[in-house]
Amino acid sequence: MASPSLSLREQIRRSVWDGACLVEEVSGGADALVKLESGDWQVLFLDRRLPDLDAEEVIQIIKVRFPGIEVVLLDSNATKGWTPPRPGKGNSWAQGRKEIGEENGLEGSWRGAVAERDPIQPLPGMIGSSVVMQRLYRMTRLVASRPTTVLVTGATGTGKELVARALHQLSPRSAGPFVVVNCAAIPESLLESELFGFARGAFTGAVQAYAGKIHAAQGGTLFLDEIGDLPLSLQAKLLRFLEQKEVQRLGSSESLRVDVRVVAATNANLSQQVEEGKFREDLYYRLSAFPLEIPPLRDRREDIAALAGHFLQQIAAASHTSIKLSPGAARRLEAHGWSGNVRELQQVVERASILAEGGREILTEHLYFSSPTRTLPVAAKSAAWRSE
Repeated sequence: MASPSLSLREQIRRSVWDGACLVEEVSGGADALVKLESGDWQVLFLDRRLPDLDAEEVIQIIKVRFPGIEVVLLDSNATKGWTPPRPGKGNSWAQGRKEIGEENGLEGSWRGAVAERDPIQPLPGMIGSSVVMQRLYRMTRLVASRPTTVLVTGATGTGKELVARALHQLSPRSAGPFVVVNCAAIPESLLESELFGFARGAFTGAVQAYAGKIHAAQGGTLFLDEIGDLPLSLQAKLLRFLEQKEVQRLGSSESLRVDVRVVAATNANLSQQVEEGKFREDLYYRLSAFPLEIPPLRDRREDIAALAGHFLQQIAAASHTSIKLSPGAARRLEAHGWSGNVRELQQVVERASILAEGGREILTEHLYFSSPTRTLPVAAKSAAWRSE
């Protein structure tokens, strides 16, 4: 909350704090912007009369840099008689909103702020309720309805394609095609024709025309996976498509207009590749109009048990069995480094269900990690972890 009035800030802090949320105070607009950079904030109570910046300017900056944050404007003059909600049983955040709103004429704004505290529904196909994932869900849902190009970044196995599919499913283009191109899996000599298509007779063997993946995504979403592996020779042509929304097939002088939303993904550091001359700077900025970073599994350990339970449910449904994690196995999973992220977790859980040999519970001795992080053979693991 940003306000020049210490008493007003103190009244607000006491009123909104319910023991379940973090509330911090700042002395002005500049301090508020610095604070917003340092954490995952949901609501900002902003005084109209700031000592350093114009409140409307602060709001405009927040809309651009922190679009998921709710701003509640307050008037320090109009709220001098503000009486904080009385403490006691049942004095929840919602009740505080109601009392403050009724006494100070802020009920509408307060209701909007309260809505930000509700847990955000996970994206389709994704699991986890950690703070970092809640932020990802919020930002993804925010941009899904827009035609903005999105760059999804994250380590291997974090779920970049799931986010891309969610962007498509939650968009007005959901009825259209979702076309995937793995830029690392297609040989460079074939990638241009695969993306942009070719005319009949464009080269030896081109006995008929091919529309290409970009044209195939007409009215829908084109997902360019592993965009960091796109050859420099094709980057200029992809940039032209993003700017002009036109495709020129190999062997043809005709340009075809297309309506495609582009989502790109990479596990590479594109900004570093730009510095090294391996990736065009103008293409990088065009692709990263709205970046989404997926956190590694080690930064969301509170989601591991839920993810493992989900994979076990899938295994049980396929094998018509019932199996669960022991408390010790759950702790062991949460302590692992997970260099392979969610994909590695799925493999470990599936392997453990097999090693359990038809048992109804996965124990620590059934967990075998094939990644370099604390790898132990099954026999050694049994001795090392049986005490759990």
